[in-house]
Amino acid sequence: MTTLLLAFALMLVIEGMLPFLAPKVWRETFRRVIEFSDGQIRFIGLSSMLVGIVILTLFR
Repeated sequence: MTTLLLAFALMLVIEGMLPFLAPKVWRETFRRVIEFSDGQIRFIGLSSMLVGIVILTLFR
């Protein structure tokens, strides 16, 4: 459980870096994502999950 909480905390730190360091870029990125179709957003989500699983597998 501790590892899961640490991973979640690290994710929040990483996710918060772009809006903190470059808010205009972050806002523009979300404007573009809003225009994506559901299929494109699902593909991005699936790709992200697969990359995460591969990284976890390699480093465990």
